Amino acid sequence: MFLHLVKLKLVLASIFLLITTSAISSEKKITYLDVLQNPNDLDLNMKYAQQQGEAGNFKQTISTLERLNMVYPNNTEIQLYLLSVLVQIDSPEKAKTIIEEMKLRRDLEADDLETLAEIETELAGREPGLWTLGIEMGLTSLWTNNANSVSKSRLKMDTDERVEFGSAKHDRTGSGALGVSMSRPFGEQSSILISATHTTSDQYQELDDDFQSYGFSIALDTVLANQFLSPYLITSKTDNTADASSFSFMYGLGGYFLAGERNTITYGYSFTDSKADRNSSDLTANDDNAIGHGISLGHDFSFSNLISTSLGLGFSDSDARADPGNDAETYDFSLGINFAFPWAFVSVSSAHSFNDYKKADTSIDSNTIRSDYSNTLSIGLTKAVGDLLPAFDPNRRLFINLSYEEVESESNILNYDYETDSFSLGIARSFSFN
Repeated sequence: MFLHLVKLKLVLASIFLLITTSAISSEKKITYLDVLQNPNDLDLNMKYAQQQGEAGNFKQTISTLERLNMVYPNNTEIQLYLLSVLVQIDSPEKAKTIIEEMKLRRDLEADDLETLAEIETELAGREPGLWTLGIEMGLTSLWTNNANSVSKSRLKMDTDERVEFGSAKHDRTGSGALGVSMSRPFGEQSSILISATHTTSDQYQELDDDFQSYGFSIALDTVLANQFLSPYLITSKTDNTADASSFSFMYGLGGYFLAGERNTITYGYSFTDSKADRNSSDLTANDDNAIGHGISLGHDFSFSNLISTSLGLGFSDSDARADPGNDAETYDFSLGINFAFPWAFVSVSSAHSFNDYKKADTSIDSNTIRSDYSNTLSIGLTKAVGDLLPAFDPNRRLFINLSYEEVESESNILNYDYETDSFSLGIARSFSFN
């Protein structure tokens, strides 16, 4: 038995070493952002998995290999490599599933079958994998030229009268975010994810808009044939400096499936229940209490390793509990193009939103039912610090984010007819512990 275990460890080590060292030294480092834009590119994804395995980032390695295994179910190299990593991190349930799938194949060599049998023997007495802990931290600074959303005409409606709105205020917002997540395998094809987040936002002029928010979520990621499904539950609480605190509860289902090597179809449904606490500083807070439903449909397409596109459609319906003037239907359309350049990941997107309210808001304009259209142009750049300073960030877990956003809102009510430009600089860092 001892000799069999020694042989097994040597075989697994050989598989892992052979794959992770093949031509890596001469290849450029591939980031997770590169993979996001080319999820089914076999060569690119294998190189990324190899590099992450070499660095000890087995979570990223496993995620990449599992996706490739769905696309290329008969690729022995992918499956053996995946098995070697699963055995190393002590994940017997997933390993057993892969073994059973491979044993159904008729094209395996005798050595492959012997290796599978030895892996089964070693895994027989193992316990399910432990929880994996993840930590995400981020800091962002945002500059905007119209923090108070002043209308283009500098006028607004107030109880059916036109009044002065004031001047647009330039402002800077500093925000920080901390997220903690825990995950572990659940059954043969699923995993459970639990996360908690905290965000704080402080403005330098519009201090009344400062807030802190807290969030908790639980999700179950599962695979059914070629379907990737994720039912989830999210709760959040926001404490505002001047306005009433608010609480929201959301549950839904997100998913996607692969339609060929270059096409990915995404879809989702959500239900939201939001409430605000009425207090002395905000006597009308309860007017915004509402329930809502939303559906979404998207399509991602990879032209090459460099360029990919994304298309999104959405519809949501919100029904206020108290003030029917806040009832609304929203139609969304978005189009984006992404460039996975060697020097950075660049994204450009245009989002269009149509809001149709169901009744007039008597506190603003009792004679007009509000109807809005907004166009948001976004340009973003993300760069791994490790690409510039390998010694400082060898695992490429520290990212710098630059973004520009232009919002143009057109409305049949003066209050919501405005333009704003903003620029943000952020830095994010992730940690993972098995």
